[in-house]
Order: sequence, then C-alpha cells, then structure tokens
Amino acid sequence: MIPRSFIQQLVGLCEIEDVVSSYVTIRRAGRNPKGLCPFHSDKTPSFVLYPDNQSFYCCGCGAGGDVISFIMRAENLDYVEAVRFLAKRVGLEVPDEGEDSSGQLKARILEINRETARFFYQCLKSPAGKPGMEYLRDKRGLSMKTITSYGLGYAPDSWDSLLRHLHGKGFRDEEMAAACVVAKGRNGRYYDQFRNRVMFPIIDLRGNVIAFGGRVLDDSKPKYLNSPDTPVFKKSRNLFSLNFAKNAADGRLILAEGYMDVIAIHAAGFPNVVATLGTSLTEEQARLMSKYAKEILIAYDSDGAGQTATHRAINLLSDAGLNTKVIRMEGAKDPDEYLKKFGPTRFRLLLDSASNVIEHELEGLKAQIQLDTAEGRIDYLKRAIHILADIKNPLEREVFAGIVAKEAGVMPEAVLSQASALMKKRFSARERQEWREIEQGKANLRDRINPEKAQNLKEAMAEEGILAYLIQHPDQIQPTGERLEPADFVTGFGKRVLESVFQLARDGDEVNITALGTLLTPQETGGLARILARYAGQRMTKEMLDDYIDILRAHKDKLQPGEIREIEPDAIEEYRRRLRQKK
Repeated sequence: MIPRSFIQQLVGLCEIEDVVSSYVTIRRAGRNPKGLCPFHSDKTPSFVLYPDNQSFYCCGCGAGGDVISFIMRAENLDYVEAVRFLAKRVGLEVPDEGEDSSGQLKARILEINRETARFFYQCLKSPAGKPGMEYLRDKRGLSMKTITSYGLGYAPDSWDSLLRHLHGKGFRDEEMAAACVVAKGRNGRYYDQFRNRVMFPIIDLRGNVIAFGGRVLDDSKPKYLNSPDTPVFKKSRNLFSLNFAKNAADGRLILAEGYMDVIAIHAAGFPNVVATLGTSLTEEQARLMSKYAKEILIAYDSDGAGQTATHRAINLLSDAGLNTKVIRMEGAKDPDEYLKKFGPTRFRLLLDSASNVIEHELEGLKAQIQLDTAEGRIDYLKRAIHILADIKNPLEREVFAGIVAKEAGVMPEAVLSQASALMKKRFSARERQEWREIEQGKANLRDRINPEKAQNLKEAMAEEGILAYLIQHPDQIQPTGERLEPADFVTGFGKRVLESVFQLARDGDEVNITALGTLLTPQETGGLARILARYAGQRMTKEMLDDYIDILRAHKDKLQPGEIREIEPDAIEEYRRRLRQKK
C-alpha cells in the first residue's frame, strides 16, 4: 500500500552496509563485505553484502534480500513495519496510503492488549483484586513501585469480565480472539482466557504490550498460562523484561527461568535480567541477547529440571558467540528464594563469582561419580573427554585437561590425546555426513523456495540466468519480453519472478531487488537474492541470454511422459520432422 517510489527513495537513503553494520561486525573482503550471519549460529563469515545491487545473502542459512528484508528479520517486523522503522531512522514520513488488513489487525490487537493490561492493573488495585495483591505483596514481598513498573495485574475469577469491558471499548469478539485474550467455547460463545490469575504483561522493545503470562493462586493447572503466538507475538523470538534490561545490560545479561525470578532480581537492583516465555531457550532468543551483551550469567533453578535447562542453554548461547557463566545458588532453589534469604549483596558476589561453563559441567559430572574407585575415575575420564572435545580454544582445552587429569590421577598428555582423537572423529563424521548429502543431491538441490528445481535442474538454472541478466540489463527487458513469456518458464518460482520483472517494466519503474520485493513474498525475495549473489561480479552477455532461452525452448519442444502415452502414431513422424528441422 506504500507507493513504490517512496520505497525506492527510502532504500536509496539507507545504504545496506550502513544499516547492517549496526547489527553485524562487517569486514572488507574484496568488493563484497562479509560478517557472521545474525540469523543462524555462524562460525565462519558466511553473510555477504553486495553493495552493487544493495542486497545481502548468507550461504549458510539462505537468508537474503535487500535492506528492508534485513530489518524484517533483525527486528522481527512485517514489511510495512520495517519500512516505517527505516523511515524513522532517516527522518522520512511514510505516506499514508491506507493499511492492508493484516496491518489493521495487528494495530487492533496491540490496542486490545494495551486496554487489557490496563484492565488487569485496575482490577489488582480494586477490592476484587485482593487475592492477587495478597499474593504479590504478602507472599512474594513485592513493593507497589515494582508492581507498577512491571504493570502487574489480576484477572478476576469470572468468565466474561474482560470480555464485557472490551465490548464497552468497541472491540469485536473476533479481534479479541485473534489477540488470544478471549477464547471461543464449544457452544460458540466467547469467554475470558485468563481467570483468577496474577497477570504479567509482556512488553516489546518499542513499549507495546504484545502478550500475557498468568499465574494461578490456587492448585489448578496449568500453574502458568502464557499467550500463544499471535500476529504480534512470537514467544520464541521475545524475552520477558528485555525492555528494561537492554538499557542496563552493560555487556552482561542475567538469564533467569521465570517471571517472578526476573522481577525479584530486578527489584533487588539488577535490572539487566531477562527470562524466556514459558519455553526452553531458543536460537532466536540467544541471538537476540547477543545484540545487547557479550556475557550471559545463567541463574536457573538448582533442581534437576533447572540443571537440564542450563546444559541446553549453554550450548545455544555458545553457538550465538556469547561468553556464558553459571550462577551456583547453594542454600536456595531459585534466585527469588536466594535474595530473600541472603540479600542483594551476597547475590552480587554470586554473580561476580559465577563459574565458567566448563567448570560447571565438570563439577556437575564429579557430583554424579565416585572418584575414589578405579571404575569411577575411568567413567569420569570418558565423560569428561566429551566435554573437553567441545572446547575450541587449544589453550583453554589444555588448562581443563590438566584439571581433569589431576582429578583422575593420570597424565595431562593422555587426556589431551583422547580429547584430540574425539575431535578428529567428530570432524570426520561431519565430513562424511556432508559428503552423503552431496551424493544424494541434498546439498545442491534442497530449495524450499523453488521445490521444482530438483526435477528440472538444467531449466531452472537457465531461468535463474535469464533473471540475473534482465536485472543486470533492464534495457533488455522489453525486447526479451517479445521473445519470452512467463509461461515459457518451467518452475512456478521462476514464472512469478519473471512476471514481476515484466510488470515493473510495464509500469515504468526501476527493476531491482527492492522493487521486486514489493511484488514477491519475503521468502521469494530471499530466493532472488541467492540468484543475484551467484552472478555477482559476473558480466552477463547477450550470447548467454540466447543460450538460456534455447534451453527453455528445447524443453518446451520435448514431449513429456504424459504426452508420449497419448500421442497418435501418425503424429510421431511430424514430431520427428520438426526436431530435425530445428537441428
């Protein structure tokens, strides 16, 4: 709905290298800068910028597109939101051409969430909210300042109090259901999603209420009820209290397990704390934290489930390039209890003495094994070697090998040798797996954007060559359109992109990845970015275009299996005659 001319003006002011460098450390590598991809766990720079056509592409995860596509991924925004984000960055006013239905629904959901948060907060302060206030003030020891800062509330023990309140504000049942603050029963009637619960609004980095978490005050199940994914909320991509923590991180974030732990830690004077939203830590959340910190202190519960979650989080955070330490809380099951027992000063000492993740893993291993027996020491060595083999820094690996050797009563050289052998074994296994994928054609032919490519590889490659040529030589679009039409393409993806190229040319618009992005899906724009990356720096000639067109014509002239079965005998000779003439 935003004029294409404005989009082109905006992208012209937003150099992709300038924008991306706000998120990624870019290093010069010839004409095309490179960096570690922010969208997957990248070990070597596979994220490449192409200033010539203002695009990016990651050969590791396949993410690609223009500067708008990048902001959509980096900030978890839709297309229009990303345009507004960039426009604000450069001081432009986005023309008001009306919003699409998706944008209108998102705006309504955010309004509903804001009004719902106000309703729960007012209920908490009213006589009806006495059970919630007693829980927060008396049982959990929260001050009114903390309650107000987090906008905590109470959902009354009623089936329709919120429903009636939102009706009075002019919201429709279907809109409330889309926001997941009400649900539809089997009888077709709507009812409140949250009842008799202390409510925790979840606020994004722009100050919008995007979801809710609710804790019961009795023994009913589930103990915590969290909003499911909605058009404005993806639980795997958000963190509770990041709106506070991002300004106080100072290079370090505390990762807690739940809402109350976060609030207790924050209230004790440590605002750089976040938590996941009712799920285990995800790759997206780990990468999100890496934008605001270099070091993560894990403060999960000390029970078995907490330790399992800690082990999983360590691997994800390490893959995101974060230095991770683990807080060991002796004498308390969680941070909230520790702060109540020992106070903020002791908790700060706990943070400063947090153990290295390898130390934590080895200490946990020692706690499970009896080292005073030969069998126990052998078991300890076997399992410790798997931990050492994960250490990439040789010097760090040598130090911990010495610690393990001392514990088990063996020479450090023997431990290092075993760890090195395991690393080589893992490397060989990865190489074999990669080779198997190449042999099976998976590595080259796996293409979710263009699934027909695997069955029509030659023709699909010709289509990609034609598209790259036309974007490089927009003056040749019109004459090429006289020789070729989208129906001549074999794959659906190729047809959609070619039709978009022709449409832009007919409209008199510039043909580039940004303009095409207004007509294609974000996934298709990413597929186009891959094509442009493949041909980047390659001068494409008219002779190449002719060859590509010949490939598609030969395919079109070739009888397909279904046609062969149905062709009449007297038509076979005519078909063969035409083939001889072409040759």
